[in-house]
Amino acid sequence: MDQPVTQHIFLIRHQRPDVSKKGFFNQQQAGQFLKNYDTSAIEQLVTKPAGLPYEHVTQVFCSNLPRAKQTARAIFGPGVTLIEDALFNEFQRQVFRVPKIKFPIKFWLYGARILWLLGLNNKGLETFGQARKRARKAALKLGQQAATDGKVVLVAHGFLNFFVRRALQKMGWRVVRADGGGFLGVTELVKKSGK
Repeated sequence: MDQPVTQHIFLIRHQRPDVSKKGFFNQQQAGQFLKNYDTSAIEQLVTKPAGLPYEHVTQVFCSNLPRAKQTARAIFGPGVTLIEDALFNEFQRQVFRVPKIKFPIKFWLYGARILWLLGLNNKGLETFGQARKRARKAALKLGQQAATDGKVVLVAHGFLNFFVRRALQKMGWRVVRADGGGFLGVTELVKKSGK
C-alpha cells in the first residue's frame, strides 16, 4: 500500500508597492492613491522569503495585479511559469465620501475596508460575501493542484490569502508556518494525501 504523501500549499503576500503614504490626503487624492497602488511597481527585494521549495517550483499561481506578478517574478525568477488568474485578486475597496478634509492614508484605507465589510461601501464592487465565495473557489483550485503536483505556490494579497487559508483549513489543511500578513509574509499549509 502506498504511503500517504504530504502536500504543501504556500500562500505569499506580495512585496510593498512603490507608492508613498506620507502626508495627508483628501478624498480625491486617496482615490488616486488606490489606483496608483494597483498599478505601481514593487519596491526592490532585498532578501527572498526563506523556507520556500525554490528547486521544485516551475509554476506559480498569482493574481493578475502588477504587484503580485512582479513579486512572483522577483522571488522565483524569469524561468517560472506564472498562472495569472483574477480569482486570486485582492478583495476590492473604494474611497468613501468625506469632502474637503485631509487625513492620513491609513484612515482612508481602513475606513474603506471596514465600511465595505459592513456592506456600506460596495456600490459597483464585489460584496464581502461574493469575495469569500471567490476565496473558497481559489482554495479548491489550489487544493486540486496540490493533489496533482504535491507543492503549490500562490503569490497574492493579504485579505485574499487570509480567507483562502481559512477555507483550506475547513478542507482539512493544517497551518505549519504563518509569518503574518505583512509584505512577503508566507503561510504554509500541509495535508496528507487521501485525507
